[in-house]
Amino acid sequence: MPSETNLQRVFFALWPDDRLRSRLAAVARGMTANGRLVPAGHLHLTLAFPGTVSTEVVATLISRAAAIAGPPIPLRLDRVGYFPRSRVAWVGPSEVPLELEALAAWLQGIGRDCGLRMEDRPFRPHVTLRRFVSHFEAVPIDPLDWFADRVVLIESGQGGHPGAYRLLRSWLLEGPPMTVPEAT
Repeated sequence: MPSETNLQRVFFALWPDDRLRSRLAAVARGMTANGRLVPAGHLHLTLAFPGTVSTEVVATLISRAAAIAGPPIPLRLDRVGYFPRSRVAWVGPSEVPLELEALAAWLQGIGRDCGLRMEDRPFRPHVTLRRFVSHFEAVPIDPLDWFADRVVLIESGQGGHPGAYRLLRSWLLEGPPMTVPEAT
């Protein structure tokens, strides 16, 4: 078993620029919901969550993710929602671009290729705005358009424990669309 100093809690995400981050924080403050605001510097859209892994696996994830391809992904964050089980309020797209689904599936595949147990539930892209929510009311919002051009690998906390975010690697999305091979 790896020592705690050899563990990192990591996830792949789309990372908003400062302008969009400010707009997301404003939506979070204006929500009809209680709970704790997610710090503006932590706002992101998770694509794949490898979880707590060894530093050796992190190095492999970084090496494999270097092959990321595809153009920037236009997203329209136009609805708010609430996941009662995890008690988070979020904003997300009402229509999910195929390119976003393909990118998330590809990153999930990298995790599986590293022997990790990745989530099996359907991909539901969202940006978490509030945590520990017990009261939520969905109200219309002005859409936020996002030209998502950056994928990041983030470490959350230290020694495999949740905490402050640290950017480990960043990749620009540029080039032809990514495709995901069909399952056999």
